[in-house]
Amino acid sequence: MSTKRVGIVDTTFARYDMARAAMEELKQLCSVKLERRTVPGIKDLPVESKVLLDGGCDLVMAFGMPGSKPIDKQCAHEASLGLIIAQLLTNKHIIEVFVFEDEASTDQELAELADRRAREHARNVYRLLFKPGELTKLAGTGQREGGPDAGPLRR
Repeated sequence: MSTKRVGIVDTTFARYDMARAAMEELKQLCSVKLERRTVPGIKDLPVESKVLLDGGCDLVMAFGMPGSKPIDKQCAHEASLGLIIAQLLTNKHIIEVFVFEDEASTDQELAELADRRAREHARNVYRLLFKPGELTKLAGTGQREGGPDAGPLRR
C-alpha cells in the first residue's frame, strides 16, 4: 500500500500557524507524506488546494483566518465555495479549517482555538484516510472542532 499524501495549504494573512499544529498532530497519529504550500490570502486557497489534489494528494487541509469585518466574512464565503468546487472537480476531500478573528475575545483565546481546531481537524483527516468507521460511530454526536461538543439530541 502506498503512503498517503496530505496537502496542507495556509495563508500569510492568518495570525496563527494552524498548518504547523495540524502537521504535528498528523505526525503523531500516522505516517503520511505532507506537502505544504502557503498562499497570500483566503481566496487563494481553492486553486492551490486543487493543484495539490491534481498532483496526487489524497486529501487537502485548507487553513484560513478571516478577519471580523463583513468583507472578511464575504471573502471567506467565496473561498468556501471555491473549495467546494475544487472538491467536486477532483472527487477528493478538502478539509476547510477556518477560524474567524471574532470567535474569541482575546489573542490568547484565539490562538488556543486555532490550535485546537487545527488538531481536531487533523484527527478527522486521519479518520477519513485510515479509520472511516470511527467517523460513522461519531455520527449524530454533535462534534465541534475547536470548542466544546454540542452533544447528541435525544428523543
